[in-house]
Amino acid sequence: MPQAMTRTDIGGPLLALARGAIARELGAANATERIPPDLAQVGATFVTLRSDGDLRGCIGTVDAWRPLADDVRANAVAAAFRDPRFPPLRRDELVQVTIEVSVLNPSEPVPSGREASLAATLRPEIDGVVLECARHRATFLPQVWEQLPHPRDFLRALKRKAGLPEDFWSDDVRVLRYTVEKFVEGMP
Repeated sequence: MPQAMTRTDIGGPLLALARGAIARELGAANATERIPPDLAQVGATFVTLRSDGDLRGCIGTVDAWRPLADDVRANAVAAAFRDPRFPPLRRDELVQVTIEVSVLNPSEPVPSGREASLAATLRPEIDGVVLECARHRATFLPQVWEQLPHPRDFLRALKRKAGLPEDFWSDDVRVLRYTVEKFVEGMP
């Protein structure tokens, strides 16, 4: 009887699915995929592309609603070709791109109350954060803490990303936090 995969065992297959989906979209030949049964579980992922260490695309799903395999494929293609911050990835760029897949753990609401108390409850480098208010919504993965290590700066930038002013705060703000399991090509 085969053993169930551990969470760390899914990294290699997820990275291969992401790269394969982008390669197929570019018309590159690709071997047939073998999808481990664990990737049929419903899950949410973000796919981040980097070229020479610089961001080249990042798209993901905050709410889990489809199998991990389908989610990572769709997000890989979107990160490569539909991230509005970058031109679509060219075939010659694919060999230079490093792929990172973040699997999101379920989110939990954070009592937002006042912004200062919210900032004090956030865990830098651990928490991914979703901020919502009315029709405004944005998220930062835990990896963003590397560029914005101070919770107040992190929240200001997140509000900007959501289309809100940096100094905006309201009792209607809803905040969720989540953690991720991150897998990067070439990393053990």
